[in-house]
Amino acid sequence: MNLPNTLTLFRLVLIPVYLEAFYGTASPHKVLALLIVLVAGATDVADGYIARHRHAQTPVGQLLDPLADKLMMVAVLFSLLEASRVSWLAAGLLVFRDVAMILGATFFYFQGKRAVPKANRWGKTTTVFYYLSICSIILAWPDQSFSISLLWFTVVLSYVTTLLYVVRMKLMDIKHRLL
Repeated sequence: MNLPNTLTLFRLVLIPVYLEAFYGTASPHKVLALLIVLVAGATDVADGYIARHRHAQTPVGQLLDPLADKLMMVAVLFSLLEASRVSWLAAGLLVFRDVAMILGATFFYFQGKRAVPKANRWGKTTTVFYYLSICSIILAWPDQSFSISLLWFTVVLSYVTTLLYVVRMKLMDIKHRLL
């Protein structure tokens, strides 16, 4: 087990810790829960950086890393949905996208293929807006209308990013067949 994979497993362990922090805090400003989400995000950045720069990428890591990210975000969305901080439609669209990506990545992984191209600017931008939205909603700051608008922007951006990934994946497949 290398360091990037250990960090990914740590992110999986943080999911129930986040849920305990979210539901165990009476205040509407769930600061501890937010800190756990931010630690998860920081470990995601760290494990990717370490894996690339130390040439420590593994097939298991390529499957577990996005799985850990998606499962954390699904947990966060469900907690926010249950707390009536996000709408069913917004949460449903984001969860549907994340579950579809998990299932698609798993399917392609067991076919011996990489489902998603390497992260690009669109994916990173979407992630930044995802975290900004979540931070704003968890802290109930600056006001809910701003937070909800930011979340809807993130929903749209996430689908644009997914569409670009799918198009890029098809182009990669076509190039691969030509070679």
